[in-house]
Amino acid sequence: MPNSDILIPPYGGALVDLNPPAEEREELRLRSSMLRSIQVSDRSVCDLELLATGGFSPLDRFMGKSDYQSVLGQMRLANGCLFPVPILLPVDADSKPRLDEEIVLRDSRNLPLAVMRIEEVFPWDLDECAAQFLGTRDERHPLVAEMYRWGKLAVSGPLRLLALPYHPDFRSLRLTPEQVRRDLARRGRPQVVAFQTRNPLHRVHEELTCRAINETDGTLLLHPVVGMTKPGDVDHYTRVRAYMALTSEYYDPERVLLSLLPLAMRLAGPREALWHAIIRRNYGANHLIVGRDHAGPGSDSKGKPFYPPYSAQDLVEQYAGETGVKPIPFTEMVYLPDEDRYEEVSRVEPGVKTMSLSGTQVRDQYLNKGMSLPAWFTRPEVAEILSSRHPARHRQGFCLWFTGLSGAGKSTISEMLTVMLLERGIQVTVLDGDVVRTHLSKGLGFSREDRDTNIRRIGFVAAEIVRHGGRVICAAVSPYRSTRNDARNMVGRENFIEIFVDTPLEVCEQRDTKGMYAKARRGEIKGFTGIDDPYEPPARPELTIKTVEQPPEQAAQSIIEHLVGQGLLLG
Repeated sequence: MPNSDILIPPYGGALVDLNPPAEEREELRLRSSMLRSIQVSDRSVCDLELLATGGFSPLDRFMGKSDYQSVLGQMRLANGCLFPVPILLPVDADSKPRLDEEIVLRDSRNLPLAVMRIEEVFPWDLDECAAQFLGTRDERHPLVAEMYRWGKLAVSGPLRLLALPYHPDFRSLRLTPEQVRRDLARRGRPQVVAFQTRNPLHRVHEELTCRAINETDGTLLLHPVVGMTKPGDVDHYTRVRAYMALTSEYYDPERVLLSLLPLAMRLAGPREALWHAIIRRNYGANHLIVGRDHAGPGSDSKGKPFYPPYSAQDLVEQYAGETGVKPIPFTEMVYLPDEDRYEEVSRVEPGVKTMSLSGTQVRDQYLNKGMSLPAWFTRPEVAEILSSRHPARHRQGFCLWFTGLSGAGKSTISEMLTVMLLERGIQVTVLDGDVVRTHLSKGLGFSREDRDTNIRRIGFVAAEIVRHGGRVICAAVSPYRSTRNDARNMVGRENFIEIFVDTPLEVCEQRDTKGMYAKARRGEIKGFTGIDDPYEPPARPELTIKTVEQPPEQAAQSIIEHLVGQGLLLG
């Protein structure tokens, strides 16, 4: 057996293991069949897997109230141990969790995963969590938008594993912390550099990781996230295929280990980077490559980055003595064509010819145009995988999301737009709010919860259509920003176009042939948007249409022009 003592010990001294001994396993399985169940989210399933296998050591359960509050305010568990990310198990009040009750946690397919004995039930506050943990309440942050659909209670208590979540894909690469530590120890090198990645690897990443291996005389733990990443990221099947091609052809097999991490990212910037360092220590790494804007969610509703670009590197460096994990900054590198090599920008002599491509250039100048990436930028194996998965921009699906008050003109404009797209030979699916309520959301009322459920159903269907290259028009009041942003995240930001049909309330009332506004004014209808329930206008929609100034045909034509400008339609 390899001597794992050569590696940095797990955070807290030992890996948590929630798998019961063999003699208890059958008794637990039989008992669980008699217990009440709670179905948990995909995010909680990811968290449960890493709790059970020790990836979150020393944490051995979803956080109770004291740990949760301490992590929010101090980035520490109640016992003082550094831990920057709250790990909650939110549940709906309708599930009626009871203290000292044993419950079974099940995934979305209703498979039993673990038994929990409930020791705590407590409310958590969205605004408090968002402000203290993420540093923002802006609903353009993907996690803020998602938190609106979490249950308002949190439960905590000891866990016993029934079964790890089932992953049929890349089975040989799904290694637990213990398995990774064993493999790394076998290689005999105490220095381990972890590379956190949720994107394809190009030549510059290859160069950076190889330099890190050589400078530390260590091993590279190539540890891509395959749980939940940033909305719109390249799917993990494509990424992992590219990682496999790279590691088999361009790395010393004794100096690299590819293993998949079933992590649900929070996109919490600097706090998340520090959390990644702790997780990688549990897998045996004592160095972490930290990129610019590491774990950043993109731009806020004002178009500004949520976090400063180097704050993640600074925070990991600040706590390196406590975590035992040293950051290796991802320095900017450029290609020197005359020498066929990459070099750090700071070391390039003035006048030397350099080449580089930004992520935007990769997308807009190559992949969106159906062109292969150049060999100096990425390996041919990776270029082929990406090209096969990423169709040209005009062949990609998109979602046009109309939002505005009832009577604003959403359906009228969408009907006109549908005709214009069909004239161009573009097939389109229309998800009208009234029609969806009849067929997909029959039985839902008009409470905020039911409205959110209705909009998320539309968003889910739209996301599936877009994922398969289809075009979809969604026309629904969708009054709440958080839910619209949730739909944006489901579809993917690059292919979601929010269209605010901005029509004054008094004009909408004049157009109301059904008399709904009049009934709401008389109090015959409660919770009517614009009367006694708020409409939250988009902060930064892709398009705004003022129907008092633009007739429907002109408005639809402006949308066509926007699609052409975005490359989603050919001119």
